[in-house]
Amino acid sequence: MSEITRVPLQPVAKGSLGKLWLGAVVAVALGGATAYATRAKGLEIDTVKAGTGAHPAQTDYVLFNYVGHLANGKEFDRGDHMASPVTGIIPGLSTALQTMQKGGKYHVYIPSRLAYGSEEKHNQMTGEVSIPANSDLVFDIELVDFKNGAEIERQRAMMRQMEMQMRGAGAGAPAAGPDGAAPAEMPHP
Repeated sequence: MSEITRVPLQPVAKGSLGKLWLGAVVAVALGGATAYATRAKGLEIDTVKAGTGAHPAQTDYVLFNYVGHLANGKEFDRGDHMASPVTGIIPGLSTALQTMQKGGKYHVYIPSRLAYGSEEKHNQMTGEVSIPANSDLVFDIELVDFKNGAEIERQRAMMRQMEMQMRGAGAGAPAAGPDGAAPAEMPHP
């Protein structure tokens, strides 16, 4: 038979096991807090006032009011009745608009990677930096209306056609005489 060798255990001091477990819990908590604080925040959309109806699609054009702030609260831009294609703006705002409904008001947090990233934006009037590089943005948005992209293109085509007709009528028609009648033909020499 084999002999089992016994190893005597050292006595554990009173309270040291509790301290060991407490240290393990503190280490896990600190690691979790650090991971939470450094995680990448994503796009956040809070509904302030619910809208009604359908949501704009990527191919639609939107009409909206907005106020844009940096994460520190400094306002960098605002606009009333801004018209834009849904895809003609920063990716985070484009994605957010596609979740909104007509008449709704929203508070939108956009991380820098879905905004301008490492590119800084300058005020066109003063030339000063209005949005520093790697800035998270916050928007308060009211979606006033939206229209289908095809509908907008039809309206534009109709406007161009009307413009051409107006120009054509003005360019080819002879000028009127003083009494409003068409001028008499000039004799040819």
